[in-house]
Amino acid sequence: MFAQERQNNILGFLKERPRLSVSELEKLLGASPATVRRDLGFLEEAGRIFRTHGGVLSAEQGTGEISYDRRSRHELNAKKAIAETAAGLVKDGHSVFVDAGTTAFKVGVRLLAREKLTIFTNSVPLLNETPVSGCRLVALGGEVRAAGLALVGSEAIEWMSRIWFDLAFVGTSGIDPEKGPCTTELGEAAVKNAAVRNSRRAVLLANDSKWGQQAPIRFAHWDDLDDVVTDHRATPHERAILSSHRVSLHVVKK
Repeated sequence: MFAQERQNNILGFLKERPRLSVSELEKLLGASPATVRRDLGFLEEAGRIFRTHGGVLSAEQGTGEISYDRRSRHELNAKKAIAETAAGLVKDGHSVFVDAGTTAFKVGVRLLAREKLTIFTNSVPLLNETPVSGCRLVALGGEVRAAGLALVGSEAIEWMSRIWFDLAFVGTSGIDPEKGPCTTELGEAAVKNAAVRNSRRAVLLANDSKWGQQAPIRFAHWDDLDDVVTDHRATPHERAILSSHRVSLHVVKK
């Protein structure tokens, strides 16, 4: 296979799955580690990809600007399983925050079908859904950030400062097993952080692809979180870290 053909294949793989490890690319291409590293170096210089430790992102993902629509179609089975388990943590009468991530959206849709709940959100797509009678849906103020379809900014943060949530469901762009969840954009990070701080129980939602991925802005420490709901099969080391911070791990089957 010629170099240009391999490089086009790499870009094609990243359209289907925006994050891939180097070892996955070696298997997909049937190429040696040295060959894959050369191809990745060429694509990175051309601005077509974004390299991380042990992996590679599409250029869109590396800059944090991958569209909401594309993210919503990624890892669908995992997101549905995570949402089902997460929604089961909510009791009648609870006040719940649901953030603007695509996995959180699926949690929110399930909650809107239940009575005796109050749901606060900065998710524009969730605000377009219709709750059943007896379920209150409350929009935060703020400016719409187009890439994430999220309400952000000082008005959103001011709203958050007035509210206390029984539960907060927050998504993430990546997880550093040692340090905690991180994201790519300051405005959304500030809302996530406020939700975590203003909740009795903070729940992180993360599919398997987020573990070990790096993003520049950490919005919470493990000590700030109470639960992680994921399809990721955590290593003994990861489990030990979560346990040391008293974070409950809920592993779902997709």
